[in-house]
Amino acid sequence: MKIGLYFGTFNPIHVGHLTIANHMAEYSDLDQVWFVVTPHNPFKKKSSLLDNNHRFQMVDRAVEDYQKLSVSDIEFKLPQPNYTINTLTHLEEKYPDYEFALIMGEDNLKSFHKWKNYELILERYHIYVYPRISDGIIETQFDNHSKIHKVDAPIMELSSTFIRKAIKDGKNIRPMLPEHVWSYLDEMNFYK
Repeated sequence: MKIGLYFGTFNPIHVGHLTIANHMAEYSDLDQVWFVVTPHNPFKKKSSLLDNNHRFQMVDRAVEDYQKLSVSDIEFKLPQPNYTINTLTHLEEKYPDYEFALIMGEDNLKSFHKWKNYELILERYHIYVYPRISDGIIETQFDNHSKIHKVDAPIMELSSTFIRKAIKDGKNIRPMLPEHVWSYLDEMNFYK
């Protein structure tokens, strides 16, 4: 089975995340997509993050009706800050019968050369890239690379940052969140 790993803080998960993940599961050779909830991205400030368990719960609720989507808390159990190469190695050991691949936005591909052990990741794993509107250029070494697959997914210009600010400002952003996630956020009074 081929599993696409979609890493993120998902603070909160929104319909853009779900649309991309579902598109990857339906329109690529991936059998499943796992949302890997990241406790601490080395490139992000930790202070703005909701508790790990709350973010995991939201993703779990968001994917419950999707057979090909699931959530993983694997990074919660690994030393922090965690790096993708460590998670991939750990998952390979835990699930030796699965083939793992990375899912990332085009914006992340532009900074991929800064990732820890990116050469090793590229040597051992396929990367599925969805389009994003962003500044910067993709390193030429990643153009037409045999392990990098550009997937013609919808361009989603929706961000968790926008959603958090909108909630804080008292805006109705309910259509931007899966129903179960909206209910959870509202019930817990998050981001207000």
